[in-house]
Amino acid sequence: MFYTVGIDVGCDAIKTVLMKFDGGREELLFKDLDKIRKRNVKEVLRSAYDRVLARHGLTEADIAYVATTGEGELVDFRRGHFFSMTAHARGAVFLNPEVRAVVDCGALHAKAILIDERSKVLAYRMTSQCASGSGQFLENIARYLGVAIDDVGALSLQGDSPEQVSGICAVLAETDVINMVSRGITTSNILRGIHLSMAKRLIGLLRMIKATGNILVTGGLARNAGFVAAMQELADKDKRLKARIIVHPDSIYAGAIGAALWAGFRHQRLEGKATEPQAA
Repeated sequence: MFYTVGIDVGCDAIKTVLMKFDGGREELLFKDLDKIRKRNVKEVLRSAYDRVLARHGLTEADIAYVATTGEGELVDFRRGHFFSMTAHARGAVFLNPEVRAVVDCGALHAKAILIDERSKVLAYRMTSQCASGSGQFLENIARYLGVAIDDVGALSLQGDSPEQVSGICAVLAETDVINMVSRGITTSNILRGIHLSMAKRLIGLLRMIKATGNILVTGGLARNAGFVAAMQELADKDKRLKARIIVHPDSIYAGAIGAALWAGFRHQRLEGKATEPQAA
């Protein structure tokens, strides 16, 4: 039996998980999310790691392997690092073994990833440098509208006549929103239009990688019911994309979970006991 820790370092939040490996069984013991909020990132990381250890009465010596993903170079105590796509793919299959594609929607970028049953990445596409498909863009819009980011999804679901916004450029989309407010468009319809615009870009990426079946949304936007609903609405209308957009209560931790699982594989490999990673 041994333990690993996976840390997903984003620009907005730190996700940390503790995994237990025992006789071939992989168990998620603990998960933690800490918003950075202009604090020193390294201090937030250290605090999050110490919290994980304290919660289970462990010391650093008890952890076989600490692995990171995202901006992992900021973690001084890491032992290894895994690419974001690899980590999210592995975490997605752990959360739902039937998943064959992942939409990772973070604060700055979004990716569509095609995977097989062993979480091997087969193909991927990313949004461009423009941030109009990202969580940060949505936060900017929410701030302008005076809406708490946690309320954005529920409000968008109330929209019955969504307004079209630019799906190409964040700056143009924000200009559209300013114009909508001046025309008296309701907040719910503005937000629903924003969500549909974001979803349209990501549905296009899924079509490019020829994704089908169960598609898991990971990253921060997985918690946004309005965004997930917009994704499914557009997926249902796309005759070329036969997909079911799903989420998991732990979707936001998929990257950290994947890093911890790959950490276990790496540790066993170094110990000469590695086998092919299996879905949970």
